[in-house]
Amino acid sequence: MNHNPFRKLPSVERLLGDQRVAALAARHGHGPVVGLARAVLDEYRAAIEATGGSPERPPAEAVVERAASLEPSLRPVVNATGVIIHTNLGRAPLSDDALAAMQRAGAGYSNLEYDLASGERGSRFTHLESVLCRVTGAEAGLAVNNNASALLLALSALCAGREVVISRAQLVEIGGGFRIPDVMRQSGATLVEVGTTNRTYLRDYAEAITERTAALLRVHASNFRVVGFTEEAPLAGLAALARERGLLLLDDLGSGALLDPRRYGLGAEPLVADSIGAGLDVARFSGDKLLGGPQAGIAVGRAEPIAALRRHPLARAVRMDKGSIAGLAATLAAYERGDAERTVPVWRMIAAAPAALRRRAARWTRAATAAGAAASTVSARSTVGGGSLPGEELPTFACAVRPASGSAAALAARLRTGQPPVVARSEHDRGLLDPRTVDERDDRAVAGALAAALAPAVTAGS
Repeated sequence: MNHNPFRKLPSVERLLGDQRVAALAARHGHGPVVGLARAVLDEYRAAIEATGGSPERPPAEAVVERAASLEPSLRPVVNATGVIIHTNLGRAPLSDDALAAMQRAGAGYSNLEYDLASGERGSRFTHLESVLCRVTGAEAGLAVNNNASALLLALSALCAGREVVISRAQLVEIGGGFRIPDVMRQSGATLVEVGTTNRTYLRDYAEAITERTAALLRVHASNFRVVGFTEEAPLAGLAALARERGLLLLDDLGSGALLDPRRYGLGAEPLVADSIGAGLDVARFSGDKLLGGPQAGIAVGRAEPIAALRRHPLARAVRMDKGSIAGLAATLAAYERGDAERTVPVWRMIAAAPAALRRRAARWTRAATAAGAAASTVSARSTVGGGSLPGEELPTFACAVRPASGSAAALAARLRTGQPPVVARSEHDRGLLDPRTVDERDDRAVAGALAAALAPAVTAGS
């Protein structure tokens, strides 16, 4: 009998009738799934021509596997790592108020650049300035799309063609290879390094000032710590020197705390209000780190230099969109009301009570034990992360899971690829899940994800 492997291939219509493929079409649309089905059948025909044999794997399985390419690349994940401001997982989660404000701004039209009183064109920068001034004590403020942009804008608008004096200890590199000296060169300002990597005195700044000097720049070392034989010039001293010599003083605060972390057992972090009170000209900080809002670079300070930033052509290139403006305004409002600790997720996580964390971790422990794993609730440490408070940790409790078979790394991989994806950490060949960084509304989903991730390991060992 003539065996023709091509006859075993289904038609496109028949392949679309497969229950699994039909479900994909209902979810992603008919056209994209038809395209996948045709591509799979074309490859199967090419394989048959090349080998003369029939592919062993059913075409429907190949279509289902490839349908992963139709899923959005950016997906929500559950952060069970215990790192509160996790740069790779999107930094600060937003408050319910911020999300609601962003939804309202995006659902229809808004007065983004329209003055309702005059009926004429307005400025998007006005929507944040008042609340920025109220929560920081500054004369003026504006926000752009991130803190690197704020640095570039400040140097371009205020220091282009002139010199900026900075300590060698503050020539930092942060995530993604972003280096302060590189940004300064892009702005057209000339970098003048003073002091050493561990000690810089006020006199070092004073001796470096020339007629070409425009500003003194302080950069907070937010993602590392130098200990031991160290010295740095105090901000008040730099402010006095800048005023005496007729220079600008610029301050890069990094995370830019509006609440004092020492209240929660953490170390000190430069407070925005303290920088403003010291008399500097422009202070900059991120919106999506300790502030707990959407990505933004916030600049606050004296009215004159902030106005120069607003007028500079680069300000348009780095401006924020309407959704981010609305989300940032709602986040700042929480600080003004005095309830940021309760409503802003970053501070709610920092302030979480250990007893509550223990109870939540214990629920996951019970779910993992029921799925056949060796699990226990253990003492652990959480970190703030995101280039904030380097070396500082918070006591927590975690669910520690040792699967019945397979490694902790394999368990972590199954959790990451589950629904929802759960990102945990591995320690001493155990998976650790820290409830501090998990929204309590996701606790049941984490328990289910653990059970699903452990099921293959139990089956393999049976």
